[in-house]
Amino acid sequence: MYHGMAEKATGPSGVLEQEHNAPREPLSFHHKELDRLDPNRPACFPNRSSELGFIFAVAGSIALSEYFVSGFPIVLSSLSDPSNEARTWPAAVINLTAAVLILPFARLSQIHGGRFIFLGGHAWLIVWSTIAAFSQDSTMLIACRAMQCLAPSAFLLSSVVIMSRIYHPGPRNTLVFNIFGAFSCLGFYSGIFFGALSAQFLGWKWYFFIGAFFCAAIFITSLLAIPKRYGDARLDIKMDCLGTATVVPGLVLVAYALTHGGITTRGFVALILGILCLALFVYIEGWRASQPLVSAEVLKTQYVSRLVVALFVSYGSFSLVLFYTSFHIESVLYTGPLLTAPWLIPFAAGGFILALVGGFALQILNVQRLLIISCLGFLGSLILFSIIPGSGISNSFLYWAFIFPAMILAIVGVDVTFNIHNFIITTSLPNHLQAVAGALITSLLYLGMAFWLGVVEMATSAQKEVKITETLGASNQCQIGFWTGTGLALVFVTVEIQSANADLAADEKEQREREVDVRQNME
Repeated sequence: MYHGMAEKATGPSGVLEQEHNAPREPLSFHHKELDRLDPNRPACFPNRSSELGFIFAVAGSIALSEYFVSGFPIVLSSLSDPSNEARTWPAAVINLTAAVLILPFARLSQIHGGRFIFLGGHAWLIVWSTIAAFSQDSTMLIACRAMQCLAPSAFLLSSVVIMSRIYHPGPRNTLVFNIFGAFSCLGFYSGIFFGALSAQFLGWKWYFFIGAFFCAAIFITSLLAIPKRYGDARLDIKMDCLGTATVVPGLVLVAYALTHGGITTRGFVALILGILCLALFVYIEGWRASQPLVSAEVLKTQYVSRLVVALFVSYGSFSLVLFYTSFHIESVLYTGPLLTAPWLIPFAAGGFILALVGGFALQILNVQRLLIISCLGFLGSLILFSIIPGSGISNSFLYWAFIFPAMILAIVGVDVTFNIHNFIITTSLPNHLQAVAGALITSLLYLGMAFWLGVVEMATSAQKEVKITETLGASNQCQIGFWTGTGLALVFVTVEIQSANADLAADEKEQREREVDVRQNME
């Protein structure tokens, strides 16, 4: 889920890609003038309908991505082997694929233009969603799932690039990015609902057919609504082929070793090869590449290195909540898919409300206080899930006493985290670094999910070895996942970003300092 955020005189959230050599008006930093920035509809939209069509297209893309993330575990549970091991790899593969390809697609969006990559990603998703619906076995389904996952890597990043070019700082920008975040919650619950409907009544194939239909609607709307001038290519930017060739296999091998390799020779070999590839990637990016995928300047910026670690563990915590909540409800409480869907309504409703209004919290509270709220949300949620009694108590009591408040706390944690990372990017980094920083952090979102699901799977395999058993109870598997998430939340609590404040973006601060210097010299 991606959320916009409100901030006084900051750039738009997420990945920012400014127009190349675009003329700029002189900046004025009087607060009343800053509050009046961009109150009207952008000039590229001739009427309100065209702007609404554009918002539907870009917001629908994040909803579609969440649809395929949230509903797939429910569909998978209706297949022949609903065990944790059989569910983990297919559930993690979308996160893994998106994580390893976000950075390359960020560069492709710069080279070929955001509009082209955005449309291409949706066309790709339509094709592979349709093919997945005709899968003959689990191997083919996982392969189609992996190919399907190339699409979010393309259109998620390019959609934010396009929005960032069209909407400048101001209340309209805040509203559009908040709608973008709110649609992710709608897509998340839509995936749960249609996944449950398909698993119990329609047949699992219809889950993919419905997704392909939604994707086709978004593709047609995008073709008509996205202004063509926001698809210009940048011939001065080159692809970092060596960096791509090392980071992609490195992340895939590490995630495979954790998720599917187990405590075996095969797993250790994959892990070692993956670490070597990632070490080579660091060397190439730091000392060889002329236009690296990840600039060292990004990590040297104040708070960004801390933010990278914090987001890696916080997104991991949230992924464990998402995956093992549905697994616990279905496999431990023996709740059917259609009853699981209404049980998970708090995830969607709470997230939708916080997405719309949560960005404005940065105008009231500073980042450190919001970070504490986020940490407590994650920690409280995972502790509640970890101490759920095993048996002898009614499901209704367990839901209202443990599951419902835990889901609300988890939503608070993840929504506040997204707002914080958007704030840090837009206020601490100059414009020329915001695109790569946004891509890096978006990659961390998916990588954290895939990596920590793999860690829990490895812990489950180790527990089986200790107990000398081929299977482990669903309750025990969930406990391993929830307690691992609790540990990650405790790590997140230690992060401190104390002096960050919501005033101006980095470029605006620098421009203001220059104006002050010029004024003093003239006096």
